[in-house]
Amino acid sequence: MSKFLGFLRRFSVTFIEASSEGVESLRVPIWKRCVDLAFSCIGLLLLSPLFAIIAVLIKLDSKGPVFFRQERVGQGKRIFRIYKFRTMIADAPLRGGQLTAPGDARITRVGRWLRGIKLDELPQFINVMKGEMTIVGPRPEVRRYVDLFSRDYDEILRLPPGITDLASLKYRDESAVLALAADPEHEYITRILPDKIALGKEYARRSSLALDLSLIFRTLLNIFR
Repeated sequence: MSKFLGFLRRFSVTFIEASSEGVESLRVPIWKRCVDLAFSCIGLLLLSPLFAIIAVLIKLDSKGPVFFRQERVGQGKRIFRIYKFRTMIADAPLRGGQLTAPGDARITRVGRWLRGIKLDELPQFINVMKGEMTIVGPRPEVRRYVDLFSRDYDEILRLPPGITDLASLKYRDESAVLALAADPEHEYITRILPDKIALGKEYARRSSLALDLSLIFRTLLNIFR
């Protein structure tokens, strides 16, 4: 088994060439892309009936599209559009900021349920299939927050962003934490985001097949507990 894992680590494929100056070619190990394709293909296939049910519930609950798409910063700081099930009213961006607390009036009834058990994140398997994301990797942020910590993200975004990671497990109840803060934006920028960045760097240093499988297993336990 150890020889097989060593073989996979030695062989990597160039995934995206970085366009910014001073950044080396970005690579994704072939084992990681294989895991991504396997989990995303199986996930989309098995979850397609659930996707259909969720789509109907969203449409019955409120006006607007089934999916919410938002620009995020990906590997090599390239912009992509992330897929999520829509959990807020259609014109939510015009009625408030990007951070949301559990009691946010913009969240729909179905959206509150989807957020509670993280089902709103499932469409990101589409981003994984397209090669814009990975199953395990630092969570993608919006450009505004990446710009605030640009040098840190130069290091983190040598890898593609992921659906789950160390920070996702630690901050599973992030919205509840922000709801207790007097200034959620300040709390996120000064305390939560720097910790997420530190965890992102830790993952980048320790990235391995064993760690990825461990984080996937722990994420599934959190969902179904």
